[in-house]
Amino acid sequence: VDAARQATTLCAEAGIPYLTLFAFSSENWRRPDEEVRFLTQLLALSLDKELGRLHENGVRLNIIGDPSSFGRNLAKTIDRAVERTSSNTNLTLTIALNYGARQELVTAARLLAESCVAKELTPKAISEVDLERVLNTRGLPDPDLLIRTGGEVRLSNFLLWQLAYTELVFTDVLWPDFDEVIFWEAIGAYQGRQRRFGQIGEQVESQSGIG
Repeated sequence: VDAARQATTLCAEAGIPYLTLFAFSSENWRRPDEEVRFLTQLLALSLDKELGRLHENGVRLNIIGDPSSFGRNLAKTIDRAVERTSSNTNLTLTIALNYGARQELVTAARLLAESCVAKELTPKAISEVDLERVLNTRGLPDPDLLIRTGGEVRLSNFLLWQLAYTELVFTDVLWPDFDEVIFWEAIGAYQGRQRRFGQIGEQVESQSGIG
């Protein structure tokens, strides 16, 4: 909770308009029942505790995934938090709850297939834009930077479509220990990279007026 609060504050202070946190993956249900109960209780308590602070700081809360599986009480808490912060514009905080990127893509494919059956689309006409409209993250920009903590060097079924051109930074620091130093180290690493999006370095430099 402290790390999430700090990350949100740091992004707001740095003028970063979007932050996404992976709180609970669809694979986390495989963990021991006691741990799952603890995590869901922690989520509910944290939202109740932090909602006022988020709202006062102009943070809009957004949820991706399927939080309905957590039970009625947590679902109500989430709905209340999303509704209360819906008009805020300083920063959009997206929390992934019971989220898995593979299932997101399967669901998106199913929705596009249904559109084709309803003759709203034809298979040949389906574009990236059409797919993005049925993803959980519709309306949000793709992430510029992913910071993976805990010494893990993998995506863990997170935003597989959206991370296509995202810069990745990995750190051995555990998430509860994430702080301002790690944040700015990651930002510095990101700023030191050249984002080419399929082009060669000379093309990017030419377009940016370098050289």
